[in-house]
Amino acid sequence: MAFIQAVLDGLMIGGVYAVISIGLTLVFGVMGIVNFAQAEFLTLGMFVAYFAWKFLGLDPLIGSFLSFVVIFGLGVVVQMTLIQRVLNAPPVAQIFVTVGLLIVIENLTLIVFGSDFHSVTTSYQTSTLRLGPLFIGVPYLAAFLMALLSAAALWLFTNKTWYGRAMRATAQDPMAANLMGINADRMRQIAFGLGVGMTAFGGAVILPYFTVHPTVGHQFVVLMFTVVVLGGLGSVAGAVVGGFAVGVIQSVSTLFFPIQLQNLVLFIVFLTVLAVRPTGLIGAAR
Repeated sequence: MAFIQAVLDGLMIGGVYAVISIGLTLVFGVMGIVNFAQAEFLTLGMFVAYFAWKFLGLDPLIGSFLSFVVIFGLGVVVQMTLIQRVLNAPPVAQIFVTVGLLIVIENLTLIVFGSDFHSVTTSYQTSTLRLGPLFIGVPYLAAFLMALLSAAALWLFTNKTWYGRAMRATAQDPMAANLMGINADRMRQIAFGLGVGMTAFGGAVILPYFTVHPTVGHQFVVLMFTVVVLGGLGSVAGAVVGGFAVGVIQSVSTLFFPIQLQNLVLFIVFLTVLAVRPTGLIGAAR
C-alpha cells in the first residue's frame, strides 16, 4: 500500500512538473531556442498570484489565471525586444541572452520584493482527502487538477484553433508558413508568451503549499530541463510523460532511500534512459 501511496503522490506533483515544463519545450519546439530564464517566469507568476491574494483576496488557484495573462503579455514583449533579435544568431548568442535575462529578472525581483519568503493562507491548505487507505492532500490535488485543465486547454488551442495550427506550421517550416500567409513572427510571439505563461500558471497553482521568494526558480530549473530532455526536447507530449515520470521516480525512491537521495535516483534513471533513447521517451517532434 505504501508503494501505491508513493505513486499517487508522485502523480500529483508530476502533473505540476509537466505544466511548468511544457512552456520550455513549447518555446524550443517553435523557435529552436533554449530559454534558460524559463524558471524566472515561474517566480514572477508566483509573485503575481501572491500579490493578487494579498491585495485582491484572490485564491491562488484563481490568481493563476491572472498570472498567466500578465506573464503572457510580458513574454510577448520580451520576445519582440530580445529573443527575436537572436533567432538567427549563433547558439552561444542565444544562450547569453537568455542567461542574461535570468540574471536581470532575478536581481530585479530581489530589488523590488526583497529577499523575504512569502506564503499564502487558504481554507484548504491543510485539508486531506481519504480514499480508503490512501490519502491525498487537497492543495496537491487542486494543483494537479489545475495542471490537467491547463494542459487540456493548450492541447485544444494547438490542435483545434487556426492560431494553434499556424503556430505548429511555423515550427515545422517558417518559410512555407510565410508563403501560406501566416505571420511567422506573430506566431513566435504567441508561442513565447504561451510558453512562459504556462510556466507562470504552474508556479501560481503550487503557491498554497510552496513559499515564494526571488530565487525559488532555482529549485525547479534543473527539474524542468530534466523533464523536457527525458520526455524529448521539443515535444509537448514528451513533457507531460516526463513530468509524470520525474514525479513518480522522486516519490517512489523515497521508499527505498533517504529523501536526500531522491534526485540521485532520478538522474541515474535519466542517464540510463538517454543512453538507450538519446531523443528521450517520446522523441523530438519539431
